[in-house]
Amino acid sequence: MSTDLNLLSKSLVRLAILIILFIASPIIITMGFKAINKFTEAPKIYIAYLLLVAGCILLLYTIYFGYKTFGLLQKSIFNKK
Repeated sequence: MSTDLNLLSKSLVRLAILIILFIASPIIITMGFKAINKFTEAPKIYIAYLLLVAGCILLLYTIYFGYKTFGLLQKSIFNKK
């Protein structure tokens, strides 16, 4: 039951990316909601809705990426062979 160091380094890099995604996705969603409240004209409101949809998609991807990252981290530490 030894630790795979190559897999551990990959999973720690993915964990750092995950932390950035945890910070970025709620900020983008908040920017989308604030843009919806501020803009009422046609071209700008479409950008606000696009920003909101992109933030929600990024949030769903963050959840998926977190699941995969913690699975990889578990494989690297516990080394199931």
